Amino acid sequence: MANFPTHILVGTVVSGTLATLTLAADVIAPENLVAVTLAGCVGSVLPDIDLKDSRPSKALFAGLAIFFSFALLFHFAPHLSILEMWALWLGTLLFVLFGLQKLFHKYSVHRGVWHTITAAIVCSFATAIFFYYALGRPDGVAWLGAGFMFIGYLTHLTLDEIYSVDVLGAHIKKSFGTALKLIDLRYKTASTAMLAAGAALLLIVPPINTFVDGISSRPMWAGLHQRLLPEHRWFDAIIERGRLAANPIEPPQATGSLPASAGVAAIPAPPAQ
Repeated sequence: MANFPTHILVGTVVSGTLATLTLAADVIAPENLVAVTLAGCVGSVLPDIDLKDSRPSKALFAGLAIFFSFALLFHFAPHLSILEMWALWLGTLLFVLFGLQKLFHKYSVHRGVWHTITAAIVCSFATAIFFYYALGRPDGVAWLGAGFMFIGYLTHLTLDEIYSVDVLGAHIKKSFGTALKLIDLRYKTASTAMLAAGAALLLIVPPINTFVDGISSRPMWAGLHQRLLPEHRWFDAIIERGRLAANPIEPPQATGSLPASAGVAAIPAPPAQ
């Protein structure tokens, strides 16, 4: 399997690539783009959440605790007092770090149901629900975050499967086939619970019409195709802005008590008495 830094690196690259396309398409606000990109990065390491007593698992739960605590704080802050904000932030942080983490590791098995495409779908549903109901984001943004989560999750599973093939030794490791699978039939109870969770979440997910209409929009894809390559020189806009900064244009000198504005002549100073 790929190590934790590799998953972080590849997941960040994949999420950054998707974020670049989303930014070029100009379909969501920048503050929402940061949130959905973070969902993709979290998804790229989420399958390793079931590694008991390991640095990756502890780091992942710490990251989830920080994300959920601050996300809830920023969303409810306008409606709460300072003491309530402290209580909400600290309570969420401690609950995820100690309560949820201990409970999760008690029942999880590494490379079990969390290393399945079904788990990726369930986590995507949960992401859409969290964005829509907890953070109050529009349904299109919620499903975009779910899409980032799903692709990040699949990136992790695919990477682990690739590492199961020893190219230099020309053989397949025993772990091949345990990372990327639709469902894990070895653990029937856990797999049934995962399917049931997916079915339950499906009943409360936000509407998906806006997201589907957005990603299937021909004008949007035509615009992305048009922006794929620079029209003139590479980084021409950055070079031009740097040139203007290095050689600023001197504003016209005004002699009156008020500065000259566009379309209005400067007021001349009265003659000396």
